[in-house]
Parts: sequence; C-alpha cells; structure tokens
Amino acid sequence: MIQDSKPDIHERPRQRPPLRSWAFRVVDGFDVEPNMRRVVLTAEDIGEFAYKPGQAIVLMIPLADGEAGRRDYTIRGMDRLAGTISVDFVLHGDTPAPAWARQAKPGDTIEARGPRGGTVLRPDADWHLLTGDETCIPALAHILGMMPAGAKAFVFIEVEDRNGELDLKTEADAVIRWVHRNGAPAGPSELMNGMLQDLALPPGNGHAYIIGETSNVRRQRHTLLARGFARDQISSEGYWRPGRIGGHDHVDD
Repeated sequence: MIQDSKPDIHERPRQRPPLRSWAFRVVDGFDVEPNMRRVVLTAEDIGEFAYKPGQAIVLMIPLADGEAGRRDYTIRGMDRLAGTISVDFVLHGDTPAPAWARQAKPGDTIEARGPRGGTVLRPDADWHLLTGDETCIPALAHILGMMPAGAKAFVFIEVEDRNGELDLKTEADAVIRWVHRNGAPAGPSELMNGMLQDLALPPGNGHAYIIGETSNVRRQRHTLLARGFARDQISSEGYWRPGRIGGHDHVDD
C-alpha cells in the first residue's frame, strides 16, 4: 500500500542488492512459433540459480559497436533436472536481442545477471486484466501459462498486424484480443488506453497487470484509477521507452 506521508529526509535510501552475474552457455535454440524463438541456457553453477516463476534475467546482449546492452527477459521456465533455463525472444525487427537469438547456437556464451522481479497472481482476484505490446509477449505468455484452469482473464496485446499474433497456451478462461497498429509506429499512443476506456469491467474484484512502453503504461494506469481501481489492484511496469537502450521503469504514479 502506498502511504501519503513524506519520507524522512534523514533516512538513508534503500539500495537493492547487486544482481548476481552468470556465465551462461547456449544448449539449444529453436522456433516455438513463427515469430518466437526459444534459447535454452545452462551454467556451471546453475544449481545455485534461485528461480521463482515470473522472474526475469538481464542478458548482456552484444551490440554492433562491440559493447553489450542490458536487456530484461522473462524466464520462460527452469528445468532443474536438466540444469537449464529457457528464454523466449519475439523476433520483431532487426534489433540486437532478436538478432542474437536467431544466431545463437550450442556452445555460444553470454553474460547475464539476476534473477530479478517476479509476477505473483493475486489469489483474491475474481478476474485478471493483462495488457502489453510485442515486447511483452514472452512475459504475458508466461503469466497465462501460470494461471490455474478456469481463472478469468482479459488480455489485450498490441502488435503491428496479424503477422505478429501468436498462439498463446493457457488453461485459464482467457479472452485474448490482438490490437493492430496497422502501420502506425510502435511507441506512445492512445491505442491501448482507448481499449481500457471502452472495456466493460466485469463484476467482482479485478487485478490489472499493465506492461509495455512506459508512457502507455502510465496512461493506462491513470485510466484504471479513474475508473475506480485501487492502487494495489494495479501492477504496472514500463518495459521500454523510445531512445533508451535496456532497462525498465517502475510505474507507480
């Protein structure tokens, strides 16, 4: 719960503990959908990898200038018996992370840090609302895959056109709507926010998981608050911003 009281200016700001660094090796890479590639990774000390469902890992993706760029990716799953983790990459555009995933072959290595974060489904929610764009598809697929049979969910995913749609597996009672930009550029817009403004909210206690481009996430958060959602009924995270390389934004205002 967010408190209205002002912080003590003399209180030392809390610092997050540094993320552990890992030297991962590619075990396998294959397409799970025409537009999604799964890369399977392992490490010598993988037994110490403290994974919880919904967490992400920060991959140090090679860039064209020889440097490495931070990219947060949801861990699709961990096979402790095999000693591997899997990461899904949506193959949208000629950007560094999809390019690396396309070319990754057994024996290749990559530095990573984490795990971090995590999405926890609210057990007291009567229904769930999920929104995001194509950068969020691996995370949304993971959330849908974690949902118990019969859980009610409403899902809106923004993509360029029908070619960006994927077959998302879930046992939930999920209504999935693909929202097409139809030539408009990805980034700040009213497209997804308009969907939430027009959505007939079902009865009962709902919980929203809003992810995607930061300004769009903030717009949607404000719309849900205006429609009667309490702050603790909304989990929101900015996955990207135009012009920024890597990193996430915590959207709680």
